[in-house]
Amino acid sequence: MEKSTEDWQTIESVTLNHYNQHAESFWDGTKDHDVRQNYAAFLRPFPADKTLDILDLGCGPGRDVSYFKSLGHRPVGLDGSEVFCHMARAYTGCQILQQTFLGLNLPHQAFDGVFANASLFHVPSQKLSTVLTALHLALREQGVLFISNPRGDGEGWSGQRYGHYMQIDTSEQFLANAGFEILDFYYRPEGKPRHEQPWLAITARKLCQKKPPS
Repeated sequence: MEKSTEDWQTIESVTLNHYNQHAESFWDGTKDHDVRQNYAAFLRPFPADKTLDILDLGCGPGRDVSYFKSLGHRPVGLDGSEVFCHMARAYTGCQILQQTFLGLNLPHQAFDGVFANASLFHVPSQKLSTVLTALHLALREQGVLFISNPRGDGEGWSGQRYGHYMQIDTSEQFLANAGFEILDFYYRPEGKPRHEQPWLAITARKLCQKKPPS
């Protein structure tokens, strides 16, 4: 059954409130995570000498924004958490947009790539197509979208955070309908048997024209 606007607002506000209340502990627990595999997968489709305009979607306290800045790129962070945005601005010195995923207001064709690491799974299934379409419009021609999410089937609350969990086939359908083609995907962490790899990472490219809905 289709949720009401009030339901969507509740999902978003409760999830963001959780992050606002636990911002410092989240930073302590994630700032040293080894995500080099994800960085490499995201940057691989681009020429090595190109300076990129990058949107870090769900940037949190700014770990990945800082990394892309250190490489000489022009990253912009985006997060719905007010506390995360303050932390990311202080940590990186970069532009950080405070926007919710369900209220994105992005300039068209402004970014070469969108890096969405452990963030888009918070978008409810009935709103995911809208969010992906907004990202498609924000990317330049041949732009790259990187997604890494915990994989699974179904959606719902886990404590005070809402999650929508997908496998590769469902992810591919959502991406295709929004005008993306998958370039590559893999499971994380590296070197583990599949049942010990809870994360699904996908690199996708913007198609010039969206495919008709399937």
